[in-house]
Amino acid sequence: MTNEQRIRYSRHLIMPEVGADGQRRLNEARVLCIGAGGLGSPAALYLAAAGVGTMGIVDLDDVDLSNLQRQILHGTKDIGRRKVESARDRLRDVNPEIKIEIHDARFTSANARELVNRYDVVVDGSDNFATRYLSNDVCVWAKKPNVYGSVFRFEGQATVFAPHLGGPCYRCLFPEPPAPGTVPNCAEAGVLGVLPGIIGSIQANEAIKLTLGKGETLVGRLLHFDAMKMKFREFNLRRDPTCPVCGESPSITAPIDYEHFCGIVPAESGVTISVQEFKRKIDKGDPLFVLDVREQVEYDIARLENSILIPLGDLAERLGEIDRTKPIVAFCHKGVRSLLAVDLLQDAGFENVRSLDGGIDAWASEIDPAIPRY
Repeated sequence: MTNEQRIRYSRHLIMPEVGADGQRRLNEARVLCIGAGGLGSPAALYLAAAGVGTMGIVDLDDVDLSNLQRQILHGTKDIGRRKVESARDRLRDVNPEIKIEIHDARFTSANARELVNRYDVVVDGSDNFATRYLSNDVCVWAKKPNVYGSVFRFEGQATVFAPHLGGPCYRCLFPEPPAPGTVPNCAEAGVLGVLPGIIGSIQANEAIKLTLGKGETLVGRLLHFDAMKMKFREFNLRRDPTCPVCGESPSITAPIDYEHFCGIVPAESGVTISVQEFKRKIDKGDPLFVLDVREQVEYDIARLENSILIPLGDLAERLGEIDRTKPIVAFCHKGVRSLLAVDLLQDAGFENVRSLDGGIDAWASEIDPAIPRY
């Protein structure tokens, strides 16, 4: 260890639980961060500062202005850049001694196994169910700890899924994904900016303890945090012996079609309509019933002309307000809740119902920049 390293990690070195041997373990560790967003930002920053020798960052997105409220890896100057490149530069500034491996790609069934096998610990900072199930399954097969975190509005949770260490996996806790649209993501529901910082820091803490082999990790325990009440609650988790991935007789031993498993509807399915096609219909003067299923607070920020606001939660009780004689185009913020609205309307006997792909955000981005984005 060089003199500069002794100074950099001095607060670790004087702790008997870490010391020189522990710091060497950190310097030799390899950690993969799935996502360079709200959770990945604090996790990656603290892992880099701790001296984790090799960090992999996998993300496909660009930095957007709306990210900066919580994604502290990135700054205003990074808007428009690839997140992995912005993350690499920021982490190098925090600790130029560590190696940063960027993977400018989506974490998919095609690359997940190869990526996970290259690292010791996986920190899952993803924001969708398909990726969570995929990262869980691949980590189970590779016998790698999966440090899980999630956030929603004012609440967050974290745990470590590691059946090889005696705990359950993600599928033990959530055998089936929720119905599409029933659990909105941050773009749909919002999130307190500081919340991912708290949960992501907990994820970093778990990854460090797993590397050191010290302390009591969250294996077998789910930690829930309520920022409004400033309360932590802990739930004991048990491994499911019938789990299809980590159970006694697993039926899933290779990656599956996770988007299909999670009920994600492809754009070509006929249920959705692109903003370009929607604009062509409007320009032609086609009679349409444009249904806004967002909340009033969102409607006050931005709206589409001649649209009717009926929040998704009220839709079942207000079907009588919808004109059955016209084709219906439902929209929300990003196109998630509107898919659920389409299902509800079809079940109620409505015909010719479609969801605006990408929602009002895609309309503002691709068709009418005068519409405020949020």
